[in-house]
Parts: sequence; structure tokens; C-alpha cells
Amino acid sequence: MAFTLRKKEIMIDILVRLPAKSLVRFLCTCKSWSELIGSSSFVSTHLHRNVTKHAHVYLLCLHHPNFERNEDPDDPYVEQEFQWSLFSNETFEECSKLSHPLGSTEHYVIYGSSNGLVCISDEILNFDSPIHIWNPSVKKVRTPPMSTNINMKFSHVALQFGFHPGVNDYKAVRMMRTNKNALVVEVYSLKTDSWKMIEAIPPWIKCPWQHYKGTFFNGVAYHILQKGPIFSIMSFDSGSEEFQEFIAPDAICSPSELCMDVYKEQICLLFSFYSCEEEGMTKKDLWVMQEKRWKQLCPFIHPFDCDGTIGISIDNELLIERRDFDRGVAVLNLCNYESKQALETGIELAVIKYGEIEFFFVMTYIETLPFLN
Repeated sequence: MAFTLRKKEIMIDILVRLPAKSLVRFLCTCKSWSELIGSSSFVSTHLHRNVTKHAHVYLLCLHHPNFERNEDPDDPYVEQEFQWSLFSNETFEECSKLSHPLGSTEHYVIYGSSNGLVCISDEILNFDSPIHIWNPSVKKVRTPPMSTNINMKFSHVALQFGFHPGVNDYKAVRMMRTNKNALVVEVYSLKTDSWKMIEAIPPWIKCPWQHYKGTFFNGVAYHILQKGPIFSIMSFDSGSEEFQEFIAPDAICSPSELCMDVYKEQICLLFSFYSCEEEGMTKKDLWVMQEKRWKQLCPFIHPFDCDGTIGISIDNELLIERRDFDRGVAVLNLCNYESKQALETGIELAVIKYGEIEFFFVMTYIETLPFLN
């Protein structure tokens, strides 16, 4: 008996190190392997190892197919083509292209990535836009039911997705603003496969929204709000269903130079507006949220030829873009906080415009097994 248990432990220790795609193939090897790999305990062990050790990590990026684009991006009659792909987090080589899981040829946007699952929907969101939660590694997808809570048009819809460790559930948060700046919030639970309307909306949220990029961390959705000259961060906990507001530092005066993300397990703000004293370098001021207050850290310093801030990688490196205006793409660079060195990945991102605001889509993807069991 002891030998059998030890043999099983050794097998688990070997299998848990493998990528999800390989494990899916092993499901057909024999019944015992299928039961082992498909068990909830193995899925949890595999997930925990990949997340804590940053194993099987990729950069999930939106780019033009074959890194080419049509000649005139401003011509409304010219349709641009886009492609989501996984790139190695070490070599930056393209590993796989991600086609729509239901075979649709329409362009889609990924609104969050967490523990191997991604949330996709239409590029232009409305209350009835279909949402799909998808694990590309194991080719499994779930489509949440359509919400029956609302039936009206909105001037702006925001969608975020992630895992809430406090309630052990994956959540999708949909926030919708009416023309009169009223806010409607719905939360989808993967565990119950249902939507819930949030009734208690604080009055201070009634303000204009723009296409400012938010973030989702530990089950909490964060958005940037602007009230006249003042910027603030609104948070919504998808578990407790509580709202909070945090006034941004006084130095932040322009939304176009502001980026919000997660740095060393803390919500952070990056602001690239003020000049750098080091010749040939530029800086991005950095604040992190500690005990519900903003603490300013030493800024990110990087070479001047890099432009806008996209976010922060799983390795706490700054994701910045260097624009190639002639080709209409943005080359992705990684900036190390300590060494101040910028590494060009060679990944050429597509430029997405919403009015005057430009977006680049790149996020971390960890290959894991959720949806297998």
C-alpha cells in the first residue's frame, strides 16, 4: 500500500509540471490517468503551482495578422483585421493563435484573464452583448445566460473579469452608464451561472465616464473616474458588493497619461507627465495603494524612445509601447524597475482607437486546467 501511494505521489509530481495542453492529451491514455488529471484536487494543485511559480506563462496580445495592416487606418471603409495570439514570456516568439471558440469570424475583445480563463465579448459592448468564458488551453467554453434584469440602451458599458479568492468564484462585472450618468451594475457568478443586479449604488458615482482602462484584482473591479479637474479611483468588490472611492494624488492632471494596474500585489497608478532629470530618459511616477492610501514610490525610469504605458507584467516589469507611426503598430517593450533597462520584445501590437483614446491589448496568460472537471 505504501509503495502504491508513493508511486501515485511521484506520478502527480511529474504530471503537475506539464502544460495543460499535454495533460489534455493524456486524458485518453488510460482510465486511471483520466480520473487523476480530471480530479478537482489535481486541477487545484496544477493551478497553484503554475500561479505561484509563474510556470507556463504567456503574453496574450492583440496584433494584426502576420504583423501587417491595411494602408489607411482612418478610412472608415477599410476594415482592419486583428488577431489574438499567445507569445512566450521568455523568448517572445508566437506560440499559438486564438480563434473565436465558437467559430465566429467577428473581431472580439478579451476583457480579463485569470487562472487560465479569459472573458471575451464584442468590441463595442451593450447590455445584450454575448459573453463567453473560455479556457483556450483545454478548448472549453461557457456562455453565461443573457441577463433578464435590464432592457435599455447605455452610452457606455464596461466589462471586467477575474477570480475572487474570498468567495472562491470567478466573477464578471458589467457596469453600464446611461445618458444621464446613472450607473447600473450587474455581477455574474461562474459558480451559480447567474447574474445579479446590484441595487445599492452610491450617489457619488453619478459622474461622466470615459474609455479609461480599469483593472480587476482579487475580485475587486477598479475604474478611473473624473469629476471636473479631480480624478478618483472607484472600487467595487464583487464578493461583498461594496463600493469605495479613493481620490487620486494631486499630481495626476491628465487621463491620457494615466495607467492603473497591479504592482507587487498592490493596486498602482503610473503617470507619465513630468520630465525626467536624467538625460535621454523619461520617467513614470508611481503610486501604490497601501491601507487605503496612496504611497508614492521611486518612479520608473526608462529610455526616452519608448512611449505610452500599457500596464505591468506578472514579473513586475513595465509594459510600454514604442510607436511605429509609418506602419501603424506599437512595438512592445519591457522595462525593468531596478536596472532601468528596456527590452524590445519584437511583438507588434495593434492600435485600437475609441474616438481620441487609443488602446493596446496585452495581458498575462497562465496555462492551467479550469473547466476540465
